[in-house]
Amino acid sequence: MVDFSLSYEERQIRDTVRAFIEKEVMPLEPEVLRNERAGRPGIEPEVLRDLQLKAKRSGFWGVNTPEEYGGMNLGPVMTAVVTMETGRTFVPFTFGGYADNILYAGTEEQKRRYLIPTINGERRSCFAISEPGAGSDARNIRTSAHKDGDHWVINGEKIFITGGNEADFTMVFAVTDREKGADGGITCFLVDRDMGWKSEPIPTMGEWAPASLVFEDVRVPEENVLGELGKGFELAMRWIGRGRWMIPARAIGAAERMLQMAIDQAKTRHSMGRPIADYQAIQWMIADSQVEIEAAKWLTLYAAWRAENELDPRHASSIAKLHGAQMANHVVDRIMQIHGGMGYTKELPIERWYRELRLLRIYEGTDEIQRRTIARNLLKGYVKLGEIGG
Repeated sequence: MVDFSLSYEERQIRDTVRAFIEKEVMPLEPEVLRNERAGRPGIEPEVLRDLQLKAKRSGFWGVNTPEEYGGMNLGPVMTAVVTMETGRTFVPFTFGGYADNILYAGTEEQKRRYLIPTINGERRSCFAISEPGAGSDARNIRTSAHKDGDHWVINGEKIFITGGNEADFTMVFAVTDREKGADGGITCFLVDRDMGWKSEPIPTMGEWAPASLVFEDVRVPEENVLGELGKGFELAMRWIGRGRWMIPARAIGAAERMLQMAIDQAKTRHSMGRPIADYQAIQWMIADSQVEIEAAKWLTLYAAWRAENELDPRHASSIAKLHGAQMANHVVDRIMQIHGGMGYTKELPIERWYRELRLLRIYEGTDEIQRRTIARNLLKGYVKLGEIGG
């Protein structure tokens, strides 16, 4: 029989994270909403940094960072559980001590200059692969790099880069051999901002503030090639694949928080002399939301379990990402409906979540890309129906 329970230690970690979010982070929510209504940044980076350091003093630092780098190394399953807890607030808080997984592929010198300072919070990175003509089709990137002596010269544009405005270095992917294409012709470079690339913010309907990055004859020394020359596409897929099951994890936390708001609202809001919780239409919205949240939770934990047990998690991650993104959008729509006019106002965080959660169906692989991946895996026999665990 499969044991779905968490161990005592795992429950302690979950409960400690939940208490920290409720005590230290959620109280900032009214201030964040007020700032945004006034056109100011919701929360200053220094405030988030102070929260991270406070969490570090409690032992929470580098949730999925190897212990040799000072992290907790909790593994994918507990990282997913922790992410569900941090997702319960719309304050953009994450625990510190983290660095992109592909930075571990660097040389010892690259780790000293980029990986370790990023883990310590002294540097900020961004992952730059998407381009105006190559979003979901990462194989079609056009940014190029040509050799000039002991340097590479990069030209091109990246778009919708998370953290691109704040980063002081980027992991940028460029074509180094056009004939080979993705299979041996794309290379990843570590490029400091002071080497010459520029960024511009891209306004969006939500709080996500991506950037466009422009490279005009940016010279990068040979020693800044990350991984092997021509093997950049493999690194990119490692980065993208690792993140997909994390996306629905955060959405689950948000959806559970909102569902509790809806339950509380249904019990206290009266219409025609009765609590709206008495009406079947409301009950069905609550029931459907719970079912979809639970399904997303177990799909996500299964994908994380596969990753933890060194089984290929890609198919399971696509399923979790597709269902989790759609679940979040269904739930927030129902919760807004249950709250009526107040749900549509900026006095409550529901409209913010409504805008933010719409992004889940687009970034890190659109719904359509996930469906294509799932269908291709089945049609080509890469996965078999009815298999469990293997």
